[in-house]
Amino acid sequence: MGRAYQNRKVSMAKTSDTKAKVYSKYGREIYVCAKAGGVDPDGNLALRGLIDRAKKDQVPTHVIEKAVEKAKGGGGEDFAPARYEGFGPGGCMVIIDCLTDNPNRTFGDVRQCFTKTKCKIGTQGVVSHMFDHAAILAFQNNDEDAVLDALLTADVDVTDIESDNGKVTVFTPQADYFKAKQALMDSLGKIDFEVDEIQFLPRTVTAISGDDLELFEKFLDMLNELDDVQNIYHDAEY
Repeated sequence: MGRAYQNRKVSMAKTSDTKAKVYSKYGREIYVCAKAGGVDPDGNLALRGLIDRAKKDQVPTHVIEKAVEKAKGGGGEDFAPARYEGFGPGGCMVIIDCLTDNPNRTFGDVRQCFTKTKCKIGTQGVVSHMFDHAAILAFQNNDEDAVLDALLTADVDVTDIESDNGKVTVFTPQADYFKAKQALMDSLGKIDFEVDEIQFLPRTVTAISGDDLELFEKFLDMLNELDDVQNIYHDAEY
Protein backbone atom coordinates (compact mmCIF):
# COMPACT_ATOMS: atom_id res chain seq x y z
CA MET A 1 0.00 0.00 0.00
CA GLY A 2 2.81 2.39 0.84
CA ARG A 3 4.39 1.96 -2.58
CA ALA A 4 1.11 2.74 -4.28
CA TYR A 5 0.76 5.88 -2.17
CA GLN A 6 4.26 7.07 -3.04
CA ASN A 7 3.59 6.40 -6.72
CA ARG A 8 0.53 8.64 -6.53
CA LYS A 9 2.47 11.40 -4.75
CA VAL A 10 5.09 11.36 -7.51
CA SER A 11 2.43 11.61 -10.20
CA MET A 12 0.74 14.46 -8.33
CA ALA A 13 4.05 16.33 -8.21
CA LYS A 14 4.47 15.90 -11.96
CA THR A 15 1.06 17.42 -12.61
CA SER A 16 1.06 20.06 -9.89
CA ASP A 17 -0.84 23.18 -10.81
CA THR A 18 -0.13 26.88 -10.28
CA LYS A 19 -0.12 28.24 -6.74
CA ALA A 20 -3.31 30.19 -7.40
CA LYS A 21 -5.10 26.98 -8.37
CA VAL A 22 -3.84 25.19 -5.27
CA TYR A 23 -4.98 28.06 -3.06
CA SER A 24 -8.40 28.06 -4.70
CA LYS A 25 -8.88 24.33 -4.17
CA TYR A 26 -7.84 24.50 -0.53
CA GLY A 27 -10.06 27.53 0.03
CA ARG A 28 -13.08 25.73 -1.35
CA GLU A 29 -12.39 22.55 0.64
CA ILE A 30 -11.82 24.45 3.89
CA TYR A 31 -15.03 26.42 3.36
CA VAL A 32 -17.09 23.26 2.80
CA CYS A 33 -15.47 21.44 5.74
CA ALA A 34 -15.99 24.38 8.13
CA LYS A 35 -19.55 24.92 7.00
CA ALA A 36 -20.41 21.24 7.50
CA GLY A 37 -18.58 20.50 10.76
CA GLY A 38 -18.09 23.86 12.47
CA VAL A 39 -15.49 26.60 12.20
CA ASP A 40 -13.57 25.70 15.38
CA PRO A 41 -10.60 23.43 14.45
CA ASP A 42 -10.49 22.08 18.03
CA GLY A 43 -14.01 20.72 17.62
CA ASN A 44 -13.68 19.79 13.95
CA LEU A 45 -10.76 17.39 13.50
CA ALA A 46 -11.28 17.23 9.76
CA LEU A 47 -10.93 21.00 9.53
CA ARG A 48 -7.86 20.98 11.77
CA GLY A 49 -6.16 18.38 9.59
CA LEU A 50 -7.12 20.24 6.44
CA ILE A 51 -5.71 23.54 7.74
CA ASP A 52 -2.49 21.84 8.83
CA ARG A 53 -2.15 20.30 5.37
CA ALA A 54 -2.81 23.65 3.70
CA LYS A 55 -0.09 25.29 5.78
CA LYS A 56 2.38 22.56 4.85
CA ASP A 57 1.56 23.25 1.19
CA GLN A 58 2.36 26.91 1.88
CA VAL A 59 -1.18 28.22 1.50
CA PRO A 60 -1.16 31.79 2.92
CA THR A 61 -2.90 32.37 6.24
CA HIS A 62 -5.22 34.96 4.73
CA VAL A 63 -6.57 32.39 2.25
CA ILE A 64 -7.34 29.97 5.09
CA GLU A 65 -8.90 32.65 7.30
CA LYS A 66 -11.03 33.99 4.44
CA ALA A 67 -12.48 30.51 3.80
CA VAL A 68 -13.29 30.00 7.49
CA GLU A 69 -14.83 33.48 7.82
CA LYS A 70 -16.93 32.79 4.75
CA ALA A 71 -18.25 29.61 6.39
CA LYS A 72 -19.15 31.58 9.54
CA GLY A 73 -21.51 33.70 7.49
CA GLY A 74 -23.67 30.71 6.69
CA GLY A 75 -24.42 31.96 3.19
CA GLY A 76 -22.32 31.73 0.06
CA GLU A 77 -22.09 28.95 -2.46
CA ASP A 78 -23.71 25.62 -1.84
CA PHE A 79 -20.97 23.22 -2.89
CA ALA A 80 -21.61 19.49 -2.93
CA PRO A 81 -19.20 16.58 -3.49
CA ALA A 82 -19.30 14.72 -6.79
CA ARG A 83 -17.24 11.67 -7.75
CA TYR A 84 -16.58 10.34 -11.24
CA GLU A 85 -14.89 7.12 -12.26
CA GLY A 86 -13.60 5.63 -15.47
CA PHE A 87 -10.74 4.25 -17.50
CA GLY A 88 -7.84 6.35 -18.71
CA PRO A 89 -5.18 5.73 -21.39
CA GLY A 90 -3.76 2.22 -21.40
CA GLY A 91 -6.73 0.95 -19.39
CA CYS A 92 -5.63 2.57 -16.13
CA MET A 93 -8.34 3.24 -13.55
CA VAL A 94 -9.21 6.78 -12.46
CA ILE A 95 -11.33 8.35 -9.69
CA ILE A 96 -12.00 12.10 -9.72
CA ASP A 97 -13.35 13.91 -6.66
CA CYS A 98 -14.99 17.30 -7.17
CA LEU A 99 -16.72 20.02 -5.18
CA THR A 100 -19.37 21.68 -7.31
CA ASP A 101 -22.25 24.14 -7.18
CA ASN A 102 -23.49 22.89 -10.57
CA PRO A 103 -23.31 19.08 -11.00
CA ASN A 104 -24.50 19.16 -14.60
CA ARG A 105 -21.74 21.56 -15.60
CA THR A 106 -19.09 19.60 -13.72
CA PHE A 107 -20.14 16.26 -15.22
CA GLY A 108 -20.02 17.77 -18.71
CA ASP A 109 -16.55 19.24 -18.11
CA VAL A 110 -15.14 15.99 -16.69
CA ARG A 111 -16.72 13.89 -19.45
CA GLN A 112 -15.11 16.14 -22.05
CA CYS A 113 -11.68 15.43 -20.51
CA PHE A 114 -12.34 11.71 -20.95
CA THR A 115 -13.67 12.09 -24.50
CA LYS A 116 -10.85 14.32 -25.78
CA THR A 117 -8.19 11.88 -24.60
CA LYS A 118 -9.94 8.74 -25.89
CA CYS A 119 -10.85 7.63 -22.39
CA LYS A 120 -14.09 6.19 -21.07
CA ILE A 121 -16.09 7.61 -18.17
CA GLY A 122 -18.08 4.97 -16.29
CA THR A 123 -20.82 4.67 -13.71
CA GLN A 124 -20.27 5.06 -9.97
CA GLY A 125 -18.44 2.05 -8.56
CA VAL A 126 -16.99 0.88 -11.87
CA VAL A 127 -13.38 1.17 -10.59
CA SER A 128 -13.58 2.28 -6.95
CA HIS A 129 -13.91 -1.34 -5.80
CA MET A 130 -10.28 -1.74 -6.90
CA PHE A 131 -9.11 1.00 -4.52
CA ASP A 132 -8.86 1.16 -0.73
CA HIS A 133 -10.35 4.31 0.82
CA ALA A 134 -7.59 4.78 3.37
CA ALA A 135 -6.50 7.27 6.00
CA ILE A 136 -2.76 7.96 5.99
CA LEU A 137 -0.94 9.43 8.99
CA ALA A 138 2.84 9.93 8.88
CA PHE A 139 5.01 11.51 11.55
CA GLN A 140 8.48 11.40 13.09
CA ASN A 141 8.78 8.51 15.53
CA ASN A 142 11.34 5.77 16.18
CA ASP A 143 9.13 3.28 18.00
CA GLU A 144 6.85 1.50 15.55
CA ASP A 145 5.79 -1.03 18.22
CA ALA A 146 4.60 1.73 20.59
CA VAL A 147 2.63 3.37 17.78
CA LEU A 148 1.01 0.08 16.82
CA ASP A 149 0.22 -0.71 20.45
CA ALA A 150 -1.50 2.66 20.92
CA LEU A 151 -3.67 2.08 17.86
CA LEU A 152 -4.59 -1.49 18.72
CA THR A 153 -5.43 -0.50 22.31
CA ALA A 154 -7.90 2.03 20.88
CA ASP A 155 -9.38 -0.71 18.66
CA VAL A 156 -8.17 0.92 15.44
CA ASP A 157 -8.09 -1.33 12.38
CA VAL A 158 -4.50 -0.91 11.18
CA THR A 159 -4.20 -2.14 7.59
CA ASP A 160 -0.50 -1.33 7.25
CA ILE A 161 2.30 0.39 9.16
CA GLU A 162 5.74 1.37 7.86
CA SER A 163 8.84 2.65 9.61
CA ASP A 164 11.66 4.27 7.66
CA ASN A 165 14.44 6.64 8.74
CA GLY A 166 12.70 7.68 11.94
CA LYS A 167 9.29 8.21 10.32
CA VAL A 168 6.25 6.02 10.92
CA THR A 169 3.43 5.87 8.37
CA VAL A 170 0.11 4.38 9.44
CA PHE A 171 -2.63 3.21 7.07
CA THR A 172 -6.16 2.61 8.35
CA PRO A 173 -9.61 2.39 6.73
CA GLN A 174 -11.17 5.79 6.11
CA ALA A 175 -13.83 5.08 8.76
CA ASP A 176 -11.11 4.84 11.46
CA TYR A 177 -9.40 8.15 10.57
CA PHE A 178 -10.60 10.21 13.55
CA LYS A 179 -10.21 7.33 15.99
CA ALA A 180 -6.66 6.65 14.82
CA LYS A 181 -5.61 10.28 14.97
CA GLN A 182 -7.08 10.77 18.44
CA ALA A 183 -5.48 7.56 19.74
CA LEU A 184 -2.06 8.68 18.54
CA MET A 185 -2.41 12.13 20.11
CA ASP A 186 -3.71 10.68 23.37
CA SER A 187 -0.81 8.24 23.59
CA LEU A 188 2.07 10.26 22.15
CA GLY A 189 1.07 13.85 22.90
CA LYS A 190 1.32 16.65 20.35
CA ILE A 191 2.23 15.30 16.91
CA ASP A 192 3.36 17.23 13.86
CA PHE A 193 1.82 15.06 11.13
CA GLU A 194 3.83 15.18 7.92
CA VAL A 195 0.97 13.41 6.13
CA ASP A 196 -2.62 13.66 7.34
CA GLU A 197 -4.87 12.63 4.47
CA ILE A 198 -7.66 10.36 3.30
CA GLN A 199 -6.92 8.91 -0.13
CA PHE A 200 -8.02 6.28 -2.59
CA LEU A 201 -5.07 3.88 -2.88
CA PRO A 202 -5.04 1.39 -5.78
CA ARG A 203 -4.80 -2.29 -4.94
CA THR A 204 -2.91 -2.94 -8.18
CA VAL A 205 -1.02 -0.83 -10.72
CA THR A 206 -1.33 -0.46 -14.48
CA ALA A 207 1.94 0.22 -16.30
CA ILE A 208 1.66 2.83 -19.05
CA SER A 209 4.29 4.16 -21.45
CA GLY A 210 4.78 5.71 -24.87
CA ASP A 211 1.69 7.25 -26.47
CA ASP A 212 -0.49 6.18 -23.54
CA LEU A 213 1.73 8.07 -21.12
CA GLU A 214 1.65 11.22 -23.25
CA LEU A 215 -2.14 11.00 -23.48
CA PHE A 216 -2.40 10.36 -19.74
CA GLU A 217 -0.39 13.51 -18.95
CA LYS A 218 -2.73 15.49 -21.21
CA PHE A 219 -5.74 13.92 -19.46
CA LEU A 220 -4.44 14.93 -16.01
CA ASP A 221 -3.58 18.43 -17.19
CA MET A 222 -7.11 18.92 -18.55
CA LEU A 223 -8.67 17.71 -15.30
CA ASN A 224 -6.39 19.93 -13.20
CA GLU A 225 -7.55 22.93 -15.23
CA LEU A 226 -11.11 22.45 -13.95
CA ASP A 227 -11.91 24.54 -10.88
CA ASP A 228 -14.33 21.92 -9.55
CA VAL A 229 -11.76 19.09 -9.50
CA GLN A 230 -10.24 18.61 -6.05
CA ASN A 231 -8.38 15.30 -6.24
CA ILE A 232 -7.46 12.75 -8.90
CA TYR A 233 -6.64 9.15 -7.96
CA HIS A 234 -5.35 6.51 -10.36
CA ASP A 235 -3.46 3.25 -10.60
CA ALA A 236 -1.15 4.29 -13.43
CA GLU A 237 2.54 3.52 -12.98
CA TYR A 238 5.00 5.33 -15.24
